[in-house]
Amino acid sequence: MLIETNRRTFIKKAGLSMAGFYYFPHLMRKPAPSDTVRVALIGINGMGLNHLRWFAGITEVEIAALCDVDENHLKKAAETLKEIRPDAKPKLFTDFRRILDDPEIDAISCATPDHWHAQVAIMAFQASKDVYGEKPLSYTLREGELMFEAMKANNRIFQLGTQIHAGDNYHRVAELIQAGVIGKVHNVKLWKTGSPPVFEKATYQDVPKELNWDFWQGPAPERRYHPERCHVSYRYFLDYSGGIFQDFWCHIADIVWWSINPQKLESISATGSKSAGIGDTPDSINIEYKFKKLDLSWSSEIPDVPGAGTKHIGAFFTGDKGTMLADYSSREIRIDGEVLKDIEDIPKTILRSPGHQQNFIDCVKTRQQPESNLAYAKEMTKPMHLGLISWKLGRPLAWNYKKNEFKGDIEANNLLFRPYRDGYNWIGA
Repeated sequence: MLIETNRRTFIKKAGLSMAGFYYFPHLMRKPAPSDTVRVALIGINGMGLNHLRWFAGITEVEIAALCDVDENHLKKAAETLKEIRPDAKPKLFTDFRRILDDPEIDAISCATPDHWHAQVAIMAFQASKDVYGEKPLSYTLREGELMFEAMKANNRIFQLGTQIHAGDNYHRVAELIQAGVIGKVHNVKLWKTGSPPVFEKATYQDVPKELNWDFWQGPAPERRYHPERCHVSYRYFLDYSGGIFQDFWCHIADIVWWSINPQKLESISATGSKSAGIGDTPDSINIEYKFKKLDLSWSSEIPDVPGAGTKHIGAFFTGDKGTMLADYSSREIRIDGEVLKDIEDIPKTILRSPGHQQNFIDCVKTRQQPESNLAYAKEMTKPMHLGLISWKLGRPLAWNYKKNEFKGDIEANNLLFRPYRDGYNWIGA
């Protein structure tokens, strides 16, 4: 008797049989048609177009659907995909829920504005879809916890879009620090320079006919439309994001959590100014974090540390034997006055990535969690949320790491989650 196995079940079973090849995914780049992973893209402007190009460049991926609340974005994305894959015939949607209804979709990528990240991911998990999610992980801390619970409950795969994580430099920095070349790390300085754009006033106007503005706002507070508040520049309004700080935190904090995994956060103290004009995210922000055995800081200015020079983003580790300066693509070790790029005697102990998006697709098949997995991402993202809360309130905050809440501070704890706007609470949070 012939038992027919549907395509999604086949992929899962085939993936499990591939587990032995997980660390060598390049050996399996020519899949059979039945091994194709069908991906849908939600939010396809800006970074979403990068998602499209990345996934369209992976042989075993079929981009089966595109979704955006702006029909102009849909048209542009469909044309871009056609240039890369002339035979592509994706379904087009303006409501991402229609994608989740399709049982033949295996995974989604989400590059919506920040305030939509959590609900899209949670609903995708509930619909048995795996998720490649753009950073930041979520708009609030509690949303990250809800995402993790939904992922576990539905046995799903998640990769956070921290593409720099896949590069060799971050792998090597983590190896060197974990090998103890600078000793026990007791202080880390993080920084990212730059100010947000200044919007002098809101240019209120009618909503463009191709844009569903109500859906774009979704769970965020309802506001009158003006273009400064929408595509791309939404990032500089606290209704949707946290400005430059929230945009870049995970890219550089990633190497800290990977290298030393800070534990037992005790306090957060943020200062800084608000951006000029109608935007309300930080123009500058300086944060002091105190962990049980580590002091960590964030600054909008380049710190006075050896080698920082004109680096506009970086991490400076201080250990009891030396220091390490790192950014996206370089590193400098200082020990006893000597400056080194590497220490060849330290072996490579961290397996290299096949590519960030390829790693995700491989894991959809093997059912192993990828490099920037959700358990890791939510802990790495947590201090970002807490630092922004301290900045909003304008005062230091004490953190109870055992209870995962602020100590005796109702006002601060209320900011760990923002209730969703009526009509857009689709996960019952």
